[in-house]
Amino acid sequence: MAKRKKSKKKREEGTPVTSSGAQQQAESGPPPKMKRKEYEKEMRLLHGELVAMQEWVKATGAKICIVFEGRDTAGKGGTIKRITERVSPRVFRVVALAAPTEREKSQMYVQRYMKHFPAAGEVVIFDRSWYNRAGVERVMGFCTPEQTERFLEQLPMVEKAMVDSGILLIKYWLEVGADEQTRRLENRIHDPRKIWKLSDMDLKSYSRWFDYSRARDAMFAATDTAWAPWYVARTDDKMRGRLNIISHLLSIVPYEPLEPREITLPKRQAARGYVEPELPLRYIPTPF
Repeated sequence: MAKRKKSKKKREEGTPVTSSGAQQQAESGPPPKMKRKEYEKEMRLLHGELVAMQEWVKATGAKICIVFEGRDTAGKGGTIKRITERVSPRVFRVVALAAPTEREKSQMYVQRYMKHFPAAGEVVIFDRSWYNRAGVERVMGFCTPEQTERFLEQLPMVEKAMVDSGILLIKYWLEVGADEQTRRLENRIHDPRKIWKLSDMDLKSYSRWFDYSRARDAMFAATDTAWAPWYVARTDDKMRGRLNIISHLLSIVPYEPLEPREITLPKRQAARGYVEPELPLRYIPTPF
Protein backbone atom coordinates (compact mmCIF):
# COMPACT_ATOMS: atom_id res chain seq x y z
CA MET A 1 0.00 0.00 0.00
CA ALA A 2 1.27 3.43 -0.87
CA LYS A 3 2.24 5.49 2.14
CA ARG A 4 0.06 8.48 2.94
CA LYS A 5 2.13 11.66 2.95
CA LYS A 6 2.90 12.65 6.51
CA SER A 7 2.88 16.23 7.67
CA LYS A 8 6.28 17.94 7.56
CA LYS A 9 5.32 19.97 10.60
CA LYS A 10 4.57 17.16 13.01
CA ARG A 11 2.69 19.21 15.58
CA GLU A 12 1.01 21.69 13.28
CA GLU A 13 -2.40 20.04 13.75
CA GLY A 14 -2.09 20.56 17.49
CA THR A 15 -1.60 24.32 17.28
CA PRO A 16 -3.97 26.15 19.64
CA VAL A 17 -6.91 27.88 17.96
CA THR A 18 -7.13 31.60 18.75
CA SER A 19 -10.42 33.26 19.66
CA SER A 20 -10.60 34.90 16.23
CA GLY A 21 -9.84 31.57 14.57
CA ALA A 22 -12.55 29.87 16.63
CA GLN A 23 -15.00 32.60 15.66
CA GLN A 24 -14.21 32.13 11.97
CA GLN A 25 -14.77 28.38 12.34
CA ALA A 26 -18.11 29.00 14.07
CA GLU A 27 -19.25 31.45 11.39
CA SER A 28 -18.35 29.08 8.57
CA GLY A 29 -20.37 26.35 10.27
CA PRO A 30 -19.57 22.65 10.60
CA PRO A 31 -18.79 20.65 7.46
CA PRO A 32 -21.59 18.48 6.08
CA LYS A 33 -22.04 15.07 7.68
CA MET A 34 -19.63 12.58 6.18
CA LYS A 35 -20.99 9.71 4.12
CA ARG A 36 -20.31 6.23 5.48
CA LYS A 37 -18.64 5.10 2.25
CA GLU A 38 -16.20 8.02 2.27
CA TYR A 39 -15.52 7.46 5.96
CA GLU A 40 -14.69 3.77 5.52
CA LYS A 41 -12.44 4.56 2.56
CA GLU A 42 -10.41 7.03 4.61
CA MET A 43 -10.38 4.71 7.62
CA ARG A 44 -9.01 1.87 5.52
CA LEU A 45 -6.02 4.02 4.56
CA LEU A 46 -5.47 5.11 8.15
CA HIS A 47 -5.63 1.51 9.35
CA GLY A 48 -2.84 0.66 6.92
CA GLU A 49 -0.76 3.46 8.42
CA LEU A 50 -1.49 2.28 11.96
CA VAL A 51 -0.14 -1.14 11.00
CA ALA A 52 2.97 0.55 9.58
CA MET A 53 3.32 2.47 12.85
CA GLN A 54 2.94 -0.78 14.77
CA GLU A 55 5.75 -2.44 12.84
CA TRP A 56 7.97 0.59 13.46
CA VAL A 57 7.20 0.45 17.19
CA LYS A 58 8.15 -3.25 17.30
CA ALA A 59 11.32 -2.75 15.28
CA THR A 60 12.60 0.30 17.18
CA GLY A 61 11.41 -0.52 20.68
CA ALA A 62 9.46 2.73 20.89
CA LYS A 63 7.24 3.35 23.93
CA ILE A 64 4.00 5.21 23.25
CA CYS A 65 1.38 6.17 25.82
CA ILE A 66 -1.92 7.66 24.60
CA VAL A 67 -4.40 9.18 27.05
CA PHE A 68 -8.05 9.67 26.10
CA GLU A 69 -10.12 12.02 28.24
CA GLY A 70 -13.19 14.09 27.48
CA ARG A 71 -16.86 14.75 28.02
CA ASP A 72 -19.22 11.84 28.63
CA THR A 73 -20.44 10.48 25.26
CA ALA A 74 -17.66 12.31 23.39
CA GLY A 75 -16.65 9.07 21.66
CA LYS A 76 -13.53 7.91 23.49
CA GLY A 77 -14.45 4.22 23.37
CA GLY A 78 -15.44 4.26 19.70
CA THR A 79 -12.25 6.06 18.70
CA ILE A 80 -10.11 3.59 20.64
CA LYS A 81 -11.88 0.67 18.96
CA ARG A 82 -11.18 2.09 15.51
CA ILE A 83 -7.52 2.61 16.42
CA THR A 84 -7.07 -0.95 17.67
CA GLU A 85 -9.32 -3.04 15.42
CA ARG A 86 -6.66 -3.80 12.77
CA VAL A 87 -3.52 -3.95 14.89
CA SER A 88 -2.08 -6.55 17.26
CA PRO A 89 -3.31 -6.60 20.88
CA ARG A 90 0.21 -7.70 21.79
CA VAL A 91 1.47 -4.27 20.72
CA PHE A 92 -1.55 -2.06 21.32
CA ARG A 93 -2.90 -2.48 24.86
CA VAL A 94 -6.01 -0.73 26.14
CA VAL A 95 -6.16 0.10 29.85
CA ALA A 96 -9.50 0.99 31.46
CA LEU A 97 -9.15 0.67 35.22
CA ALA A 98 -12.02 0.09 37.63
CA ALA A 99 -12.49 2.10 40.82
CA PRO A 100 -9.44 1.89 43.11
CA THR A 101 -9.28 -0.65 45.92
CA GLU A 102 -8.76 0.42 49.52
CA ARG A 103 -5.07 -0.40 49.20
CA GLU A 104 -4.76 1.63 46.00
CA LYS A 105 -6.50 4.56 47.64
CA SER A 106 -3.63 4.70 50.15
CA GLN A 107 -0.99 4.87 47.39
CA MET A 108 0.41 7.82 45.49
CA TYR A 109 -2.47 8.66 43.16
CA VAL A 110 -0.76 7.80 39.85
CA GLN A 111 0.89 4.69 41.30
CA ARG A 112 -1.74 2.20 40.14
CA TYR A 113 -1.40 3.49 36.58
CA MET A 114 2.38 3.21 36.48
CA LYS A 115 2.44 -0.57 36.20
CA HIS A 116 0.56 -0.23 32.93
CA PHE A 117 3.04 2.20 31.32
CA PRO A 118 4.48 0.91 28.04
CA ALA A 119 7.65 -1.11 27.79
CA ALA A 120 9.77 -1.18 24.64
CA GLY A 121 7.72 -2.06 21.56
CA GLU A 122 4.34 -1.22 23.10
CA VAL A 123 1.54 1.27 22.57
CA VAL A 124 -0.63 1.69 25.67
CA ILE A 125 -3.97 3.49 25.36
CA PHE A 126 -5.65 4.73 28.53
CA ASP A 127 -9.44 4.91 28.27
CA ARG A 128 -9.59 7.52 31.01
CA SER A 129 -6.53 7.82 33.17
CA TRP A 130 -4.94 9.48 36.17
CA TYR A 131 -6.82 12.59 35.06
CA ASN A 132 -9.90 11.20 36.82
CA ARG A 133 -8.65 13.15 39.83
CA ALA A 134 -8.86 16.41 37.89
CA GLY A 135 -12.28 15.57 36.43
CA VAL A 136 -14.91 13.24 37.83
CA GLU A 137 -13.36 12.94 41.28
CA ARG A 138 -13.18 16.70 41.63
CA VAL A 139 -16.68 17.39 40.32
CA MET A 140 -18.41 14.55 42.16
CA GLY A 141 -16.64 15.15 45.47
CA PHE A 142 -14.60 11.92 45.58
CA CYS A 143 -11.55 13.90 46.65
CA THR A 144 -10.96 17.16 48.46
CA PRO A 145 -10.10 20.43 46.67
CA GLU A 146 -6.69 20.26 48.35
CA GLN A 147 -6.05 16.79 46.91
CA THR A 148 -6.93 18.01 43.42
CA GLU A 149 -4.69 21.07 43.71
CA ARG A 150 -1.77 18.98 44.97
CA PHE A 151 -2.32 16.51 42.13
CA LEU A 152 -2.29 19.26 39.49
CA GLU A 153 0.86 20.78 40.98
CA GLN A 154 2.78 17.50 41.02
CA LEU A 155 1.58 15.88 37.80
CA PRO A 156 3.63 17.89 35.27
CA MET A 157 6.83 16.61 36.87
CA VAL A 158 5.51 13.03 36.83
CA GLU A 159 4.77 13.35 33.12
CA LYS A 160 8.18 14.97 32.58
CA ALA A 161 9.76 11.90 34.16
CA MET A 162 7.73 9.69 31.81
CA VAL A 163 8.90 11.61 28.77
CA ASP A 164 12.51 11.71 29.99
CA SER A 165 12.41 7.90 30.30
CA GLY A 166 11.68 7.66 26.56
CA ILE A 167 7.88 7.44 26.57
CA LEU A 168 6.08 9.41 23.88
CA LEU A 169 3.09 10.73 25.84
CA ILE A 170 0.10 11.90 23.79
CA LYS A 171 -2.98 13.35 25.50
CA TYR A 172 -6.36 13.84 23.78
CA TRP A 173 -9.39 15.65 25.10
CA LEU A 174 -12.59 14.90 23.17
CA GLU A 175 -15.11 17.72 23.26
CA VAL A 176 -18.80 17.40 22.37
CA GLY A 177 -21.53 20.05 22.51
CA ALA A 178 -24.24 20.05 25.18
CA ASP A 179 -27.09 19.37 22.73
CA GLU A 180 -25.24 16.51 21.06
CA GLN A 181 -24.39 15.02 24.45
CA THR A 182 -28.09 15.07 25.36
CA ARG A 183 -29.01 13.40 22.08
CA ARG A 184 -26.44 10.64 22.62
CA LEU A 185 -27.50 9.97 26.20
CA GLU A 186 -31.15 9.75 25.17
CA ASN A 187 -30.15 7.37 22.40
CA ARG A 188 -28.45 5.13 24.98
CA ILE A 189 -31.62 5.06 27.06
CA HIS A 190 -33.68 3.68 24.17
CA ASP A 191 -31.09 1.42 22.49
CA PRO A 192 -30.66 -2.04 24.12
CA ARG A 193 -27.22 -2.28 22.52
CA LYS A 194 -26.00 0.84 24.32
CA ILE A 195 -27.86 0.87 27.62
CA TRP A 196 -24.81 -0.66 29.37
CA LYS A 197 -22.91 2.54 28.56
CA LEU A 198 -25.32 4.60 30.66
CA SER A 199 -24.05 4.43 34.24
CA ASP A 200 -25.48 6.03 37.35
CA MET A 201 -22.44 8.31 37.32
CA ASP A 202 -23.31 9.49 33.81
CA LEU A 203 -26.76 10.52 35.01
CA LYS A 204 -25.37 12.32 38.06
CA SER A 205 -22.73 14.05 35.94
CA TYR A 206 -25.16 15.19 33.26
CA SER A 207 -26.51 18.12 35.27
CA ARG A 208 -23.01 19.41 36.08
CA TRP A 209 -21.94 20.57 32.64
CA PHE A 210 -20.32 23.80 33.82
CA ASP A 211 -18.65 22.18 36.82
CA TYR A 212 -16.94 19.87 34.35
CA SER A 213 -16.08 22.85 32.15
CA ARG A 214 -14.36 24.55 35.08
CA ALA A 215 -12.52 21.36 36.01
CA ARG A 216 -11.39 20.90 32.40
CA ASP A 217 -10.14 24.49 32.21
CA ALA A 218 -8.14 24.13 35.44
CA MET A 219 -6.69 20.85 34.20
CA PHE A 220 -5.57 22.41 30.92
CA ALA A 221 -4.03 25.41 32.70
CA ALA A 222 -1.98 23.18 35.01
CA THR A 223 -0.97 20.28 32.76
CA ASP A 224 -0.73 21.57 29.19
CA THR A 225 3.06 21.52 29.05
CA ALA A 226 5.71 21.65 26.35
CA TRP A 227 6.62 18.00 27.00
CA ALA A 228 3.03 16.71 27.32
CA PRO A 229 0.57 19.06 25.60
CA TRP A 230 -3.17 18.51 25.37
CA TYR A 231 -4.74 18.04 21.94
CA VAL A 232 -8.43 18.88 21.69
CA ALA A 233 -10.72 17.18 19.17
CA ARG A 234 -14.29 18.19 18.37
CA THR A 235 -16.35 15.03 18.04
CA ASP A 236 -19.92 16.21 17.43
CA ASP A 237 -19.48 14.38 14.12
CA LYS A 238 -18.11 11.04 15.29
CA MET A 239 -16.82 9.92 11.91
CA ARG A 240 -14.90 13.10 11.21
CA GLY A 241 -13.66 13.16 14.79
CA ARG A 242 -12.22 9.66 14.59
CA LEU A 243 -10.50 10.33 11.28
CA ASN A 244 -9.06 13.60 12.57
CA ILE A 245 -7.72 12.02 15.76
CA ILE A 246 -6.11 9.05 14.03
CA SER A 247 -4.54 11.19 11.30
CA HIS A 248 -3.20 13.55 13.97
CA LEU A 249 -1.80 10.64 15.97
CA LEU A 250 0.01 9.38 12.88
CA SER A 251 1.39 12.87 12.21
CA ILE A 252 3.12 13.18 15.59
CA VAL A 253 4.53 9.66 15.90
CA PRO A 254 7.86 9.72 14.01
CA TYR A 255 7.37 6.31 12.41
CA GLU A 256 8.67 5.27 9.04
CA PRO A 257 7.23 2.33 7.11
CA LEU A 258 9.43 -0.74 6.93
CA GLU A 259 10.41 -2.24 3.62
CA PRO A 260 7.66 -4.63 2.48
CA ARG A 261 8.62 -8.30 2.54
CA GLU A 262 8.25 -10.50 -0.49
CA ILE A 263 6.05 -13.35 0.71
CA THR A 264 5.26 -16.53 -1.21
CA LEU A 265 2.96 -19.15 0.27
CA PRO A 266 4.68 -22.56 0.52
CA LYS A 267 3.16 -25.66 -1.04
CA ARG A 268 0.84 -27.67 1.18
CA GLN A 269 1.90 -31.17 2.08
CA ALA A 270 0.36 -34.11 0.29
CA ALA A 271 -2.55 -35.94 1.96
CA ARG A 272 -0.63 -39.22 2.07
CA GLY A 273 -3.78 -41.23 2.59
CA TYR A 274 -5.43 -38.97 5.19
CA VAL A 275 -9.25 -39.27 5.33
CA GLU A 276 -11.40 -37.30 7.75
CA PRO A 277 -12.89 -39.70 10.32
CA GLU A 278 -16.60 -39.76 11.09
CA LEU A 279 -16.51 -38.29 14.59
CA PRO A 280 -19.63 -37.28 16.59
CA LEU A 281 -18.81 -33.59 16.40
CA ARG A 282 -21.29 -31.00 17.64
CA TYR A 283 -21.76 -28.53 14.82
CA ILE A 284 -23.61 -25.35 15.70
CA PRO A 285 -27.05 -24.66 14.17
CA THR A 286 -27.05 -22.68 10.92
CA PRO A 287 -30.13 -20.41 10.98
CA PHE A 288 -28.41 -17.97 8.62
